[in-house]
Amino acid sequence: MAATSQSSQLIQPLTYGKMVTILSIDGGGVRGIIPGTILNFLEAQLQELDGENARIADYFDVIAGTSTGGLVAAMIVAPGADNRPLYAAKDIVPFYLENCPKIFPQSNGPLSKEKELISAFAGPKYDGRYLHKLIKDKLEDTKLNQTLTNVVIPTFDIKLLQPTIFSSCRLKDDPAKDALLSDICIGTSAAPTYLPAYEFETKDEKGETLRSFNLVDGGVAANNPTLVAVSEVSREIFQQNPNFFPVKPTDYGKFLVISLGTGAAKKEGKYSAESAAKWGVLGWLLNGQSSPLIDTFTHASNDMVDFHLSVVFQALNSEKNYLRIQDDTLSGDTSSVDISTKENLENLVKVGEALLEKPVSRVNLETGVFEPTLDEGTNKDAIIRFAKLLSEERRIRQQGSPKSVN
Repeated sequence: MAATSQSSQLIQPLTYGKMVTILSIDGGGVRGIIPGTILNFLEAQLQELDGENARIADYFDVIAGTSTGGLVAAMIVAPGADNRPLYAAKDIVPFYLENCPKIFPQSNGPLSKEKELISAFAGPKYDGRYLHKLIKDKLEDTKLNQTLTNVVIPTFDIKLLQPTIFSSCRLKDDPAKDALLSDICIGTSAAPTYLPAYEFETKDEKGETLRSFNLVDGGVAANNPTLVAVSEVSREIFQQNPNFFPVKPTDYGKFLVISLGTGAAKKEGKYSAESAAKWGVLGWLLNGQSSPLIDTFTHASNDMVDFHLSVVFQALNSEKNYLRIQDDTLSGDTSSVDISTKENLENLVKVGEALLEKPVSRVNLETGVFEPTLDEGTNKDAIIRFAKLLSEERRIRQQGSPKSVN
């Protein structure tokens, strides 16, 4: 699948292969450490198969990410030295450990909780200055059309009150969205109540404004962007993109999808109708260390996407082509999106490592509850299996292409 004008793309078009490959990463603030840990393991498996220079971007037609997942996606698809990805997967967790305490500085001292409560009325919890500078410094002038494979990043335009999807798949039809990757990442990370909304423009070669954007966190639209990514691919197929010649829009047997969650609080028992019935605006926005309103829409968004895709893949007998890795049993500080103490960040690394050892789980279509499978082993086993499939797909494309990629 070729992106618009980029000669730098690493992966050969699907024309020369058999399967569409998609990676998706949820939003979740500091909990981006969890998928970062899993991506490190996946890339290590690919390196065992194809050599130490193998990178995630070499294997996926589309990499989607929302909020913190959008930042991770950008890190592994932006071109760096020698036209290779700016970051290897092993660099993601150290990046978070170093920078999260500066992105989300913690309040200390007497009355810190009270001060935090008062500031919630005045504006976002964090000013975002460090995050904005960090992203701009790292991504520099890289634009969406320059990514090393196709990237899909959902945002929400607060001025238009509608989702805005930045997709390198469709820049030919919508060049006004060929924005700086840094602007897109800042926009998709602008979580309501946590970080300020973000405004920017795209311009043409003459400096004329093509479009203005007024963005908040992509999690408002699609905290789990897997379905958005699948839809982008289906759209290209429907429009007869020649790079998708072997695939039909509903042929999910030829889709290979890895969807990585950032963890979620244990659902049962966290809130109750009895307590929620007494909440006003402040109660919904801030309750203890979390926001019930944000918890509600992120849980709803994540679960509906997984439920829909599980139904489709199971109905077409392709359920093993769809791997959702998520831990929805978090509690205490690990369930927060912004607690960036050294202890909590290290605990999130442990959550990611432990998640690899847990059995593959799938949603029960009757109850909506995630349940362990009986015959697919652990998430680590599934990642190893997917790595082999991804390696084989890449090899098939290279052998069939008239221009092999080194």
